[in-house]
Amino acid sequence: MTYIRSVNWVQGQLNSIRMVDFRFYLQHSDKGRLEYEEGHIPGAIHIDLEKDMSGAVGQTGGRHPLPNMKDFLNVIQEAGIQNNDIIVAYDNQNGAMASRFVWMMMYMGHKEVYILDGGFRAWEEKGSGLTTEIPVNNRSSYKAVYQSSMIADQDYVAQHIYNDDTIILDSRSYERFAGINEPIDQKAGHIPSAVNAEWTKVMNQAGRWKSKEELRSHFLQFGKPKEWIVYCGSGVTASPNVLALYEAGFNQVRLYVGSWSDWITNDKNPIDRSVSS
Repeated sequence: MTYIRSVNWVQGQLNSIRMVDFRFYLQHSDKGRLEYEEGHIPGAIHIDLEKDMSGAVGQTGGRHPLPNMKDFLNVIQEAGIQNNDIIVAYDNQNGAMASRFVWMMMYMGHKEVYILDGGFRAWEEKGSGLTTEIPVNNRSSYKAVYQSSMIADQDYVAQHIYNDDTIILDSRSYERFAGINEPIDQKAGHIPSAVNAEWTKVMNQAGRWKSKEELRSHFLQFGKPKEWIVYCGSGVTASPNVLALYEAGFNQVRLYVGSWSDWITNDKNPIDRSVSS
Protein backbone atom coordinates (compact mmCIF):
# COMPACT_ATOMS: atom_id res chain seq x y z
CA MET A 1 0.00 0.00 0.00
CA THR A 2 1.21 3.51 -0.75
CA TYR A 3 0.65 6.40 1.61
CA ILE A 4 1.66 9.09 -0.90
CA ARG A 5 -0.66 10.73 -3.41
CA SER A 6 0.37 12.99 -6.30
CA VAL A 7 -1.15 16.34 -7.23
CA ASN A 8 -2.52 14.77 -10.41
CA TRP A 9 -4.28 12.05 -8.41
CA VAL A 10 -5.79 14.58 -6.01
CA GLN A 11 -6.96 16.79 -8.88
CA GLY A 12 -8.85 13.87 -10.35
CA GLN A 13 -10.43 12.90 -7.01
CA LEU A 14 -10.97 16.31 -5.43
CA ASN A 15 -14.76 16.14 -5.33
CA SER A 16 -14.78 12.77 -3.57
CA ILE A 17 -11.98 13.13 -1.00
CA ARG A 18 -11.41 15.14 2.17
CA MET A 19 -8.48 17.53 2.19
CA VAL A 20 -6.79 18.59 5.42
CA ASP A 21 -4.51 21.62 5.52
CA PHE A 22 -1.92 21.00 8.21
CA ARG A 23 0.40 23.92 7.65
CA PHE A 24 2.10 24.76 10.94
CA TYR A 25 5.39 26.42 11.88
CA LEU A 26 6.97 25.54 15.21
CA GLN A 27 8.43 29.03 15.68
CA HIS A 28 5.28 30.87 14.48
CA SER A 29 2.26 29.00 15.79
CA ASP A 30 -0.38 31.21 14.10
CA LYS A 31 1.29 31.39 10.68
CA GLY A 32 -0.19 28.16 9.32
CA ARG A 33 -3.75 29.18 10.13
CA LEU A 34 -3.21 32.61 8.58
CA GLU A 35 -1.82 31.05 5.41
CA TYR A 36 -4.85 28.77 5.27
CA GLU A 37 -7.17 31.77 5.45
CA GLU A 38 -5.23 33.50 2.68
CA GLY A 39 -5.68 30.54 0.35
CA HIS A 40 -6.01 26.76 0.49
CA ILE A 41 -6.93 23.76 -1.64
CA PRO A 42 -10.69 23.80 -2.30
CA GLY A 43 -12.65 21.91 0.33
CA ALA A 44 -9.74 21.69 2.76
CA ILE A 45 -10.26 22.11 6.47
CA HIS A 46 -7.47 23.34 8.73
CA ILE A 47 -6.28 21.36 11.75
CA ASP A 48 -3.70 22.81 14.13
CA LEU A 49 -0.78 20.84 15.57
CA GLU A 50 -0.79 22.48 18.98
CA LYS A 51 -4.46 23.42 19.45
CA ASP A 52 -6.00 20.25 18.05
CA MET A 53 -3.39 17.50 18.05
CA SER A 54 -1.25 18.03 21.13
CA GLY A 55 -2.05 17.81 24.80
CA ALA A 56 -0.96 20.19 27.53
CA VAL A 57 2.78 20.10 28.14
CA GLY A 58 3.56 18.61 31.55
CA GLN A 59 6.55 17.33 33.46
CA THR A 60 6.64 14.29 31.16
CA GLY A 61 5.22 13.51 27.74
CA GLY A 62 7.39 15.83 25.68
CA ARG A 63 6.73 19.09 23.89
CA HIS A 64 3.90 17.74 21.71
CA PRO A 65 2.26 14.95 23.71
CA LEU A 66 -0.81 13.20 22.39
CA PRO A 67 -3.99 15.11 23.20
CA ASN A 68 -6.79 13.62 25.18
CA MET A 69 -8.05 11.36 22.41
CA LYS A 70 -11.68 12.14 23.22
CA ASP A 71 -10.87 15.78 22.51
CA PHE A 72 -9.21 14.92 19.21
CA LEU A 73 -12.10 12.65 18.29
CA ASN A 74 -14.36 15.64 18.85
CA VAL A 75 -12.20 17.68 16.44
CA ILE A 76 -12.60 14.99 13.78
CA GLN A 77 -16.34 14.76 14.34
CA GLU A 78 -16.77 18.55 14.24
CA ALA A 79 -14.88 18.55 10.92
CA GLY A 80 -17.47 16.15 9.56
CA ILE A 81 -14.92 13.42 8.77
CA GLN A 82 -16.48 10.00 8.30
CA ASN A 83 -14.87 6.58 8.83
CA ASN A 84 -15.06 5.75 5.13
CA ASP A 85 -13.66 9.08 3.90
CA ILE A 86 -10.56 9.18 1.75
CA ILE A 87 -8.36 11.81 3.40
CA VAL A 88 -5.33 13.60 1.95
CA ALA A 89 -3.29 15.91 4.18
CA TYR A 90 -0.74 18.52 3.16
CA ASP A 91 1.56 21.14 4.63
CA ASN A 92 4.30 23.41 3.33
CA GLN A 93 7.20 21.73 5.12
CA ASN A 94 7.84 18.63 2.98
CA GLY A 95 5.43 16.55 5.03
CA ALA A 96 7.03 17.30 8.41
CA MET A 97 3.70 18.40 9.91
CA ALA A 98 1.09 16.61 7.78
CA SER A 99 2.74 13.26 8.49
CA ARG A 100 1.82 13.64 12.17
CA PHE A 101 -1.84 14.02 11.18
CA VAL A 102 -1.69 11.02 8.85
CA TRP A 103 -0.12 8.95 11.64
CA MET A 104 -2.78 10.10 14.14
CA MET A 105 -5.59 9.06 11.81
CA MET A 106 -3.92 5.68 11.23
CA TYR A 107 -3.59 5.33 15.01
CA MET A 108 -7.34 5.91 15.24
CA GLY A 109 -7.88 3.09 12.77
CA HIS A 110 -8.65 5.13 9.65
CA LYS A 111 -8.19 3.02 6.52
CA GLU A 112 -7.55 5.55 3.76
CA VAL A 113 -5.44 8.52 4.77
CA TYR A 114 -2.61 9.83 2.63
CA ILE A 115 -0.15 12.68 2.29
CA LEU A 116 0.10 14.98 -0.72
CA ASP A 117 3.47 14.55 -2.42
CA GLY A 118 5.19 17.93 -2.50
CA GLY A 119 2.48 19.47 -0.35
CA PHE A 120 0.96 22.90 -0.82
CA ARG A 121 3.93 24.08 -2.87
CA ALA A 122 3.43 21.33 -5.44
CA TRP A 123 -0.25 22.21 -5.70
CA GLU A 124 0.59 25.86 -6.35
CA GLU A 125 3.30 25.00 -8.87
CA LYS A 126 0.76 22.94 -10.81
CA GLY A 127 -1.54 25.95 -10.97
CA SER A 128 -4.36 23.91 -9.53
CA GLY A 129 -6.25 26.79 -7.96
CA LEU A 130 -6.91 27.98 -4.42
CA THR A 131 -9.86 29.29 -2.48
CA THR A 132 -10.46 31.36 0.65
CA GLU A 133 -13.82 29.72 1.25
CA ILE A 134 -13.89 27.85 4.55
CA PRO A 135 -16.11 24.77 4.29
CA VAL A 136 -18.91 24.11 6.73
CA ASN A 137 -19.51 20.44 7.48
CA ASN A 138 -22.14 18.61 9.47
CA ARG A 139 -20.87 16.90 12.60
CA SER A 140 -20.11 13.22 12.04
CA SER A 141 -20.41 10.18 14.30
CA TYR A 142 -16.83 9.05 13.67
CA LYS A 143 -15.80 5.95 15.61
CA ALA A 144 -12.15 5.40 16.50
CA VAL A 145 -10.50 2.00 16.89
CA TYR A 146 -7.11 2.71 18.42
CA GLN A 147 -4.10 0.76 17.22
CA SER A 148 -1.95 0.32 20.34
CA SER A 149 0.79 -1.46 18.38
CA MET A 150 1.63 1.82 16.60
CA ILE A 151 2.78 3.69 19.69
CA ALA A 152 5.70 3.49 22.11
CA ASP A 153 6.03 5.20 25.47
CA GLN A 154 9.10 5.84 27.59
CA ASP A 155 8.94 2.49 29.37
CA TYR A 156 8.56 0.57 26.12
CA VAL A 157 11.59 2.30 24.63
CA ALA A 158 13.68 1.64 27.75
CA GLN A 159 12.82 -2.06 27.56
CA HIS A 160 13.96 -2.29 23.94
CA ILE A 161 17.37 -0.62 24.13
CA TYR A 162 19.96 -3.09 22.79
CA ASN A 163 17.20 -5.49 21.72
CA ASP A 164 18.55 -7.36 18.70
CA ASP A 165 15.10 -7.48 17.14
CA THR A 166 14.52 -3.72 17.42
CA ILE A 167 16.06 -0.69 15.76
CA ILE A 168 15.56 2.67 17.46
CA LEU A 169 15.64 5.38 14.81
CA ASP A 170 16.49 8.99 15.69
CA SER A 171 14.98 11.35 13.12
CA ARG A 172 16.75 14.54 14.19
CA SER A 173 19.75 16.18 12.54
CA TYR A 174 23.15 14.58 13.06
CA GLU A 175 24.28 17.56 15.16
CA ARG A 176 21.45 17.03 17.62
CA PHE A 177 21.81 13.25 17.59
CA ALA A 178 25.53 13.50 18.37
CA GLY A 179 25.00 16.14 21.04
CA ILE A 180 27.10 18.67 19.12
CA ASN A 181 24.33 21.24 19.06
CA GLU A 182 21.04 21.15 20.95
CA PRO A 183 19.05 24.34 20.28
CA ILE A 184 15.72 23.22 21.77
CA ASP A 185 15.89 20.67 24.57
CA GLN A 186 17.68 20.94 27.90
CA LYS A 187 19.88 17.89 27.42
CA ALA A 188 21.91 16.84 24.39
CA GLY A 189 22.60 13.41 22.96
CA HIS A 190 20.49 10.43 21.96
CA ILE A 191 18.88 7.27 23.27
CA PRO A 192 21.52 4.52 23.61
CA SER A 193 21.68 2.10 20.64
CA ALA A 194 19.75 4.51 18.42
CA VAL A 195 20.84 5.10 14.84
CA ASN A 196 20.54 8.45 13.12
CA ALA A 197 18.38 8.90 10.02
CA GLU A 198 17.34 12.54 9.67
CA TRP A 199 13.76 12.65 8.43
CA THR A 200 14.66 14.83 5.43
CA LYS A 201 16.54 11.87 3.90
CA VAL A 202 13.23 10.31 2.80
CA MET A 203 12.80 13.19 0.33
CA ASN A 204 14.62 13.83 -2.92
CA GLN A 205 16.18 17.15 -3.90
CA ALA A 206 12.88 18.35 -5.35
CA GLY A 207 11.14 17.85 -2.00
CA ARG A 208 9.19 14.80 -3.19
CA TRP A 209 9.05 11.47 -1.41
CA LYS A 210 11.55 8.91 -2.64
CA SER A 211 10.31 5.73 -4.32
CA LYS A 212 9.47 2.59 -2.37
CA GLU A 213 12.70 0.98 -3.60
CA GLU A 214 14.82 3.98 -2.60
CA LEU A 215 13.21 4.12 0.83
CA ARG A 216 13.69 0.42 1.42
CA SER A 217 17.38 0.68 0.48
CA HIS A 218 17.74 3.71 2.76
CA PHE A 219 16.40 1.89 5.82
CA LEU A 220 18.01 -1.49 5.15
CA GLN A 221 21.42 0.10 5.70
CA PHE A 222 20.55 -0.06 9.40
CA GLY A 223 19.37 -3.66 9.37
CA LYS A 224 16.14 -5.60 9.05
CA PRO A 225 14.63 -5.80 12.54
CA LYS A 226 11.30 -7.22 13.60
CA GLU A 227 10.32 -3.79 14.88
CA TRP A 228 11.28 -0.14 14.49
CA ILE A 229 10.86 2.52 17.16
CA VAL A 230 11.06 6.03 15.72
CA TYR A 231 11.58 9.29 17.59
CA CYS A 232 12.69 12.89 17.10
CA GLY A 233 12.53 15.88 19.41
CA SER A 234 8.82 15.89 20.15
CA GLY A 235 7.17 13.24 17.98
CA VAL A 236 6.42 15.46 14.97
CA THR A 237 9.28 15.16 12.48
CA ALA A 238 9.65 11.48 13.35
CA SER A 239 6.31 10.95 11.60
CA PRO A 240 7.71 11.24 8.04
CA ASN A 241 10.16 8.44 8.89
CA VAL A 242 7.29 6.33 10.21
CA LEU A 243 5.31 6.80 7.01
CA ALA A 244 8.42 6.16 4.92
CA LEU A 245 9.03 2.88 6.76
CA TYR A 246 5.46 1.81 6.02
CA GLU A 247 5.92 2.91 2.43
CA ALA A 248 9.09 0.81 2.24
CA GLY A 249 7.16 -2.28 3.32
CA PHE A 250 7.97 -2.46 7.04
CA ASN A 251 4.88 -3.22 9.12
CA GLN A 252 6.02 -3.22 12.75
CA VAL A 253 6.72 0.45 13.35
CA ARG A 254 6.07 2.42 16.53
CA LEU A 255 6.22 6.17 17.04
CA TYR A 256 7.66 7.29 20.36
CA VAL A 257 5.37 10.28 20.63
CA GLY A 258 7.09 11.93 23.60
CA SER A 259 10.47 11.43 21.89
CA TRP A 260 13.68 13.06 23.12
CA SER A 261 11.87 15.84 25.00
CA ASP A 262 10.11 13.15 27.06
CA TRP A 263 13.12 10.83 27.44
CA ILE A 264 15.24 13.50 29.13
CA THR A 265 12.63 14.23 31.81
CA ASN A 266 13.59 11.00 33.59
CA ASP A 267 17.04 11.24 35.20
CA LYS A 268 17.21 7.44 35.27
CA ASN A 269 17.12 7.24 31.47
CA PRO A 270 20.61 6.83 29.97
CA ILE A 271 21.91 9.34 27.42
CA ASP A 272 24.52 8.59 24.79
CA ARG A 273 26.72 11.17 23.06
CA SER A 274 29.03 8.75 21.30
CA VAL A 275 28.74 8.14 17.56
CA SER A 276 30.01 5.37 15.30
CA SER A 277 33.08 6.13 13.25
